[in-house]
Amino acid sequence: MENMEEIKNTKIKVLNLYCGIGGNRKLWANDKIEVTAVENNPEIAKIYQDFFPEDKVIVGDAHQYLLEHFKEFDFIWASPPCPSWSRIRKMNPKQNKPIYPDMKLYQEILFLEGYFKGKWVVENVISWCKPLRNPFKYKQHFYWANFIIDGKPNANRCHNAGNKALSNLKGFDLSNYQGVNKTKVLRNCVEPDAGVYIFNCAFKTQQQTLGD
Repeated sequence: MENMEEIKNTKIKVLNLYCGIGGNRKLWANDKIEVTAVENNPEIAKIYQDFFPEDKVIVGDAHQYLLEHFKEFDFIWASPPCPSWSRIRKMNPKQNKPIYPDMKLYQEILFLEGYFKGKWVVENVISWCKPLRNPFKYKQHFYWANFIIDGKPNANRCHNAGNKALSNLKGFDLSNYQGVNKTKVLRNCVEPDAGVYIFNCAFKTQQQTLGD
């Protein structure tokens, strides 16, 4: 049986899927976590690794990695691609060709519901259609989770701000990086304060206990 000191020294094993440059991860306390991040774009994965050198970064298919490795983690965050669900796509049908919604989103939600024993959250845009599973709303995004997220659903995300404003808001200076769409990368980046708030919602009781 573990004693209290051993429990205090145990880090939470986190899987950060579709990690981007790591907005959700930016304010997570390093002394509490051990992070594996998965990103399929090598240039973006390199930026993530530069900002979070202590994390294990894997360039690959996050959807497949989840299926093969979910049992290895205590907490899973997934931010699967959102363009097919975006309301913006429906606002200008002449410019945006109709496409099938990417059902990987709900595959992952149902998979985590059915098989994962730890804490999990799946993040995506507020969709143009009624969700197939009821999400929480926080900062104008949908979050599906197996814990309570009690936040501010209509907080301004400044999504359409310029690169400088987005860089300041999210705390990532990308001026030295080439070969990536900086506007898209910053807009896709979860606000760090949202990332840490949701993480703390998942482990609120445990963190209070460990901090006593």
